[in-house]
Amino acid sequence: MAKHLILCNCLDSQRIDSAGISAATGLACSRVHSALCTTGLGAAGDAIAKGEALIACQQEAPRFAELAAELGVDAPDFVDIRDRAGWSDDADAMPKMAALITESQLPAPSAKSVDVVSEGICLVIGRGDVALPVAEKLADTLAVTVLLTDAGELPMTRKVEVVRGRLRRAVGTLGNFSVQMDALQMLEPGGRGGFGLTAPRDGATTVCDIILDLTGETSLFPAPHKRDGYLRADPRDPVAIGDAIFKASQMVGTFEKPLHLMLEQHLCAHSRAGQTGCTRCLDVCPTSAIRPDGDHIEIDPMVCAGCGACSALCPSGAIRYDAPPVDHVLRRVRVLAETYLAAGGKAPRLLVHDTDHGAEMIALAARFGRGLPADVIPLSVAALAGFGHAEMLAALAFGFHAVDVLAAPRTERAPINAEIALAAAMGGADRLRLIDVADPDALSDMLFAGGPVAPPVQAPVLAMGSRRQIARLAGKALLPDAVAAVALPFGAPYGAVVVDTDACTLCLSCASLCPNGALMDNPDKPQLRFQEDACLQCGICETVCPENAITLKPQFDPTDAAFGQRVLHEEEPFPCVECGKLFGVKSTIEKIMDKLAGKHSMFLQTGAGRLIQMCDDCRIQSQYHSENNPMAGGERPRVRTTDDYLSKRRDH
Repeated sequence: MAKHLILCNCLDSQRIDSAGISAATGLACSRVHSALCTTGLGAAGDAIAKGEALIACQQEAPRFAELAAELGVDAPDFVDIRDRAGWSDDADAMPKMAALITESQLPAPSAKSVDVVSEGICLVIGRGDVALPVAEKLADTLAVTVLLTDAGELPMTRKVEVVRGRLRRAVGTLGNFSVQMDALQMLEPGGRGGFGLTAPRDGATTVCDIILDLTGETSLFPAPHKRDGYLRADPRDPVAIGDAIFKASQMVGTFEKPLHLMLEQHLCAHSRAGQTGCTRCLDVCPTSAIRPDGDHIEIDPMVCAGCGACSALCPSGAIRYDAPPVDHVLRRVRVLAETYLAAGGKAPRLLVHDTDHGAEMIALAARFGRGLPADVIPLSVAALAGFGHAEMLAALAFGFHAVDVLAAPRTERAPINAEIALAAAMGGADRLRLIDVADPDALSDMLFAGGPVAPPVQAPVLAMGSRRQIARLAGKALLPDAVAAVALPFGAPYGAVVVDTDACTLCLSCASLCPNGALMDNPDKPQLRFQEDACLQCGICETVCPENAITLKPQFDPTDAAFGQRVLHEEEPFPCVECGKLFGVKSTIEKIMDKLAGKHSMFLQTGAGRLIQMCDDCRIQSQYHSENNPMAGGERPRVRTTDDYLSKRRDH
């Protein structure tokens, strides 16, 4: 059943073209209410009771959800067209509203998660004057142990456990931390006078669910704000300490941990035969959730914070973002562009932002400032760093004239800048930028000022397949006149392999270890072939080449030549001196003959060097019929057994 769109102009603060929206979205629209959440609440209740209502107001969603509960029906769906479109200095926002409404109706894939159980075992670390008062406040809700880092007086209370020592290592996450300590001293509560401590010992290990770090020193984990269950506070800041106490007290129970990534190890190009190749995901992961695992990598889903940078950088598609999947994000982008253009909009620009900081920036700019221009369509994503070059190029290929990414305070900017540079080189030049402002008015001014926008694609394309295929299709559409490859930044996952033919011996170790089949041999003759479309620029071939004859060349070839196989190096094969069968490389056989025949101790005999010039079959035949053939000896002596020795002893 189609949704029934309930519209409200929020006290006449925005202009809504209900007829235009209905025509563009195909949804039946209500009359435009003025105060749906107050004086129009009865009309809202009637619409909700009928079911399939879509209310064009996100601000009052809790109120309408409560109303639905009172009526005993399911809560309606909601879409925000006010902050993101209606509240703007641009008057005509109908195409943009239609695009946002249509995009909101795309079915979202179900999220995958795993349960994390925290029993409230908390380790508080810090000086006694700071850590002990905090521990006593938490003791009513958590099972607290204090690790004192100073030599101050011991408390005379048994409300919390107290130890003294030096923290050596901590691993894990909420509900599953493991901590190692040196110089550990346990409290001895017996005897008269103050409590004492046991003798120090190294290598002590304990487990806990929560760690509250009040040392003020270097974090125990990389990207500490992304480590569930790990809280830090400046010991000199009472407000920060109070906030940490509150957060720690809430970390008891069962929680859902989203599973952000999908890993297909067989596609991983990290290593082959012990030779390291691609390390992009290892280099970019802020939480160290990714680690080597033989020839592949392994991801700890409990440590992964879901920034998405690894999936954007993975050249083979072994790592895929799955919360939500990339194809759902691309479907949203395509629907936004298609609906906006079909509704009469011109030259749309995409503003990619996160669900927290970016959404708040847009809301503040709309309420107190100029809002967003009518041609700027916002797209909220779960992981900014996961919106990589493939998604940027796809957005341009779908019909967007430009793509802006709005950074949040804790956004990893380096991978986004690298992906923007890569997408710019692949056809997105002058259309992509990272907006790094924290003031809503500055955001509006920057967007209203526009910027250099290149002409759009001649005809929007439907980019489908893997991220790599999507990027190639989009890049080809954005470079329609290209007749040769374009250079890409260093480290790009597309490119060619350059072979020094004077140094290459055609040993083909590169072809045997290429993880994606970009380098191939020819079973019929000494030949090294290459298919550029399959090359991941992982560097394994460059690493394993014994002659240092291989160099990587980052580039993007939008022509069909990238899908064909070309010969990088070939030589004349050597004919067997006995049967004429072609085998090996002529230059290599001649080099070996020159170095060994008549000179090496094994080839001093007359005709022995000729073995080097024979194929495998003829070499075996020659050895079999030679005078020194080890298989031409007499019958092998019978093996003597224990019975033989015993019988000989009895005879004597």
